[in-house]
Amino acid sequence: MAEMRDRKVAFGQPGLDPRWTHGNKDGVGTAYSGGSRIWFTIFRGVITETYFPTVDRPQLRDLQYLITDGKTFFHEEKRDLESTVNRGSDYALHFTVINSDPARRYSIIKEIITDPHYPCLLLKTRITGADDFLDTLRLYVLCAPHLEVGGWNNNGHVMEIGGRRILVAEKHGVWLALAATVPFSRMSCGYVAISDGCTDLADNFQMDWEFDEAPDGNVALTGELDLQGRREFTLCLAFGQSLPSAATTLFDSLAVPFEQHKKRFIEQWERAGVHRLPLEMFSMDGGNLYRSSYSLLLAHEDKTYPGAFIASMSIPWGESRGDQDEGGYHYVWTRDMVNTATGLLAAGNTAAPLRALIYLATVQHGDGRFPQNFWIDGTPYWGGNQLDEVALPILLAWRLYRENALADFDPYHLIKRGAGYLLRQAPATAQERWEDTSGYSPSTTAACIAALVCAACFLRRRGESDTADFLEAYADFLVSHLRTWMVTNEGDLLPGVPRHFIRILPVSTEDVSPNEDPDQSWLSIMNRPPDAPSRMPARNVVDAGFLELVRYGVMKPDDPLILDSLRVVDSVLKVDTPAGSCWRRYNHDGYGQRDDGGPYIGWGKGRAWPLLTGERGHYELAAGRDIGHLIRAMEGFASNTGLLPEQIWDAPDYAEKHMFLGGPTTAAMPLMWAHAEYIKLLRSVRDNKVFDFIPEV
Repeated sequence: MAEMRDRKVAFGQPGLDPRWTHGNKDGVGTAYSGGSRIWFTIFRGVITETYFPTVDRPQLRDLQYLITDGKTFFHEEKRDLESTVNRGSDYALHFTVINSDPARRYSIIKEIITDPHYPCLLLKTRITGADDFLDTLRLYVLCAPHLEVGGWNNNGHVMEIGGRRILVAEKHGVWLALAATVPFSRMSCGYVAISDGCTDLADNFQMDWEFDEAPDGNVALTGELDLQGRREFTLCLAFGQSLPSAATTLFDSLAVPFEQHKKRFIEQWERAGVHRLPLEMFSMDGGNLYRSSYSLLLAHEDKTYPGAFIASMSIPWGESRGDQDEGGYHYVWTRDMVNTATGLLAAGNTAAPLRALIYLATVQHGDGRFPQNFWIDGTPYWGGNQLDEVALPILLAWRLYRENALADFDPYHLIKRGAGYLLRQAPATAQERWEDTSGYSPSTTAACIAALVCAACFLRRRGESDTADFLEAYADFLVSHLRTWMVTNEGDLLPGVPRHFIRILPVSTEDVSPNEDPDQSWLSIMNRPPDAPSRMPARNVVDAGFLELVRYGVMKPDDPLILDSLRVVDSVLKVDTPAGSCWRRYNHDGYGQRDDGGPYIGWGKGRAWPLLTGERGHYELAAGRDIGHLIRAMEGFASNTGLLPEQIWDAPDYAEKHMFLGGPTTAAMPLMWAHAEYIKLLRSVRDNKVFDFIPEV
């Protein structure tokens, strides 16, 4: 039982307004085990968002060490130390972090894994330096819970359980418990930036406050580690849905030596990759990014809802986002999820893609659609509708059918409902894949055409020939209007090339008689700076989404319209970096890091996306050209730990803001869509054909 004696309550309720952390992670990890329902992230050498009991629910802002000699200096790990992060093995998502004093007096070395069987984070910690200096150090742990996806309304406690004093936080039935293989000599909980341990130590290098309770606020837990001359220990952070559950998990994990945990953790990941195709030989980096990408895709699957894959364990520009404006990527987007499943299929894994398809069948709405994005229990998050997110599950079902990998699962209802929705809605989508505009989109229409053809093939095999014929006829109707609806003849972005695909023909899904002339339409663009125009002629806004028409087999790569459209895209959207070429989504994009290096907050400037380098690689392969330089570019955009960002900085270096040409912005990293595109690129090189190409189309 927990013992609660006379309690000192912290002052300063409720604390500073809570914020999350930067979205560009240095590492993400979990055990490849259904019992270990915990996922962690790393940024600037410290633990950041940690997820439990499902992969869509962050419960922690950060976990770090505080260091002082009690007299002359105070260091906060994430702000004051120089950090390097490395993967600990080829396959396992196990990381080694070295955080060093800029004066080189000491270093903190952490090996980070999770318990291979329980929801507990493990940090084996070693302090190095001259003994006489280390003897003067005092080491503290600082934990900032954001339980149940938020910083407000957390409750911090110092408790004694089973004769041991531990740090605890609770909110809405989720509990966190923190201890180490060495005891705490002093402990406290307080309100962030007012009465927490970091504020206390920064004042005079001493821990003057020892509070037992910090109820209902943005709280932080602090404990001084009683090293008594020891240089090594293991810190454990456990979660549970009751106090006994969290405490039991904590003590169970502490009872097993770290090296035993680590051995099992690595073995789990090695088993997960045993049937992976040997695509390393088609990479330019010896397979480093391939191995990382494969493990990352698997890690983003939930362990309570098998087959539910989220887009990214990150909150883009989280340093500027609080409880009411979170905007994270830790949700299911059907588009990202199908790309993840297809990337795993390209690597030779059929089991995980089948789980994904079965999961999608359970969350599909009765009319055949899927929400824009949703929590893994199927609850919608944002309210948009995107036709490509209806089409792509049909393509996944067809690929698994062609691979004879459906086992005993019948996707008939998923396919027929989805095809019916496409018939009723296409070509007008409420949002295209960039999620901010309605109308007729080349990329969305490509997915719809491919899905209708695949659905027709499937239904014909089920004896529904009339329905199949109608689906194919509608696909032909869409194909026959591509050049009428989505091609301008009056573009002036590139002199001498007036005819090219546009990003989208803006059309309301409610308009029964829309203007279908791309040369007479105006497009409203979201996320523009306050003083910038937001309405543009649709003919002069382009993206490379038309390449999806080549990917699926709707158009040939040498079609003159494709070639001219590429010339325009390259003149407007292409960026050259030290790693290689990359492309922006579309001109006038406002979703990205601001020019001053600041975060996107309602507006910014869209930067280059590495996944678009992968898409271009698939096109170049279809056109019969070598794509080694594009594979090398994607590998160059990845971090040394094998993480691909959503966006890279595409301007001259801005060292003051840690922005470097070709390096990540503080948006999402890793992005699973980009990792899947990279794996598919390697598979396409191996097969000498685009992996996503559908012969039936």
